[in-house]
Amino acid sequence: MRKWLPLVAICTGTFILLVDVTIVNVALPDMAADLATTYGQLQWVVDVYALALASLVLGAGSLADLYGRRRVYVAGLVVFAVASLACGLAPNAELLLVARAVQGIGGAAMFATTIAQINTSYEGRDRGTAFGVWGAVVGAAAALGPIVGGALSELSWRWIFFVNLPVCVVAVALTLAVVQEARQPGAPHPDVPGIALFTLGAGLVVFGLVRAAADGWTGAPVWGALAGGAVVLAGWVAVERRRREPMLDVALFANRSFTGIMLGALLLNGAAFSSSLFISLWLQSVLGLSPLQGGLVFIPLSLLSFAVAAGAGRYLQTLPPRFVLAGGLGLVGVGSLLMAFVDGSSGWVVLVPGLTVLGIGVGAANPTLAASALATVPRERSGMASGAVNTARQLGFALGVAVLGSVFTARVASVLADAGTPDPAGTASALSAGQAGQVLGSAEPSTREALANLVAVSYADGLRDVFLVSGVGGVLGGLLVLWLVRAEAPGGGRRAPDRAATGAPAATR
Repeated sequence: MRKWLPLVAICTGTFILLVDVTIVNVALPDMAADLATTYGQLQWVVDVYALALASLVLGAGSLADLYGRRRVYVAGLVVFAVASLACGLAPNAELLLVARAVQGIGGAAMFATTIAQINTSYEGRDRGTAFGVWGAVVGAAAALGPIVGGALSELSWRWIFFVNLPVCVVAVALTLAVVQEARQPGAPHPDVPGIALFTLGAGLVVFGLVRAAADGWTGAPVWGALAGGAVVLAGWVAVERRRREPMLDVALFANRSFTGIMLGALLLNGAAFSSSLFISLWLQSVLGLSPLQGGLVFIPLSLLSFAVAAGAGRYLQTLPPRFVLAGGLGLVGVGSLLMAFVDGSSGWVVLVPGLTVLGIGVGAANPTLAASALATVPRERSGMASGAVNTARQLGFALGVAVLGSVFTARVASVLADAGTPDPAGTASALSAGQAGQVLGSAEPSTREALANLVAVSYADGLRDVFLVSGVGGVLGGLLVLWLVRAEAPGGGRRAPDRAATGAPAATR
């Protein structure tokens, strides 16, 4: 059993950093009430962490190659633990957002080193087994977040962050004891201009989308941020094309299979997980479920995503990736569309069929992404490819939350306006921030019952639009993968399975 201790250490860090992508969702209503947050701030509590992960994971991989993967992994665990403590102690929303961003920096340092550490810790069949277990952990972590968050929020929302501290202590001690240090000889220094431009550009785009959800699409700050983000990202592409050792070789996108897999990763996380924020708000603010009860609703998604990834992941990696990824994305889309039957009189049971199908799709597609990306690039770019997949996953989640937030609030405001509600935009913003109880409490007693029915209808209509957009995103992602990704990896039909089993060469991040 001792030979599997390095895998335990690596998977422990991977699990907590990915659980923290979605663990906050179920706690958002309590968090909003305690800290008096706006809807925009609630979105940023989710998005700033995912954005930090997406922006910094490739740069952190370069640091790990240069200074040592175990060293960077342990440093990431320490930063993550300290930031988690700061999140749990945060007295206001502003400090919570700063701490969440720092937490994302620590998570990026951890995430960037996991594949390389597994690769250097195991060989042959053991390596294939290790990557299978790691893939199952990745596939299940985000899905388990709402359940873990719901259970901990019964104590206090702050415990969703405090629980990271003992886990990080165990992971640090175990890593120092059983994981060997490794680095890449002659590794290049991090691409600081590329990291800075990508972070700024992606941040501006997400900021514009979040502002659009809160203030509508007519404001100059919204379009200014979106246009500025597009310009900065165009500049990032120009800089990366000219650098000898870029953060991401944009020439890889000339390979249609690589492009298809990146789009698949982006749309998978956006379609599968971004809607969970709005589901959690509906379950607690409208249906009156406790955080634990709200988290337990996600059991079909969590259980099936883990079971499919763990039970069928190795077999699925022997199939042409275009069919596995397209099928998984298609199921994610179908699952979201099944949940779109929600209406003002629905209970949580209406979500169960959709979450079940969604879990199967996530379990099929998630473990296949990294192996498929590795199979589409030259061996010397395999570390960059694995980092790019992780970037696309988290960027898809961050963009998904921002886009769906705009869809949700626009629909809620429209329903309220049609019903003649005073200040429909302000009321929609309050409802979107999990403040349904406050809205109803401030109403005249004679109008409270009618307003409660209107709140239920508007929430359900907003949620239905969220599911429709997510469903279209999943189906579109499946079609794009079918069109762009080749049936076999370049170089022959046996290359993809072999690379999937062995992970990546020693230089892989």
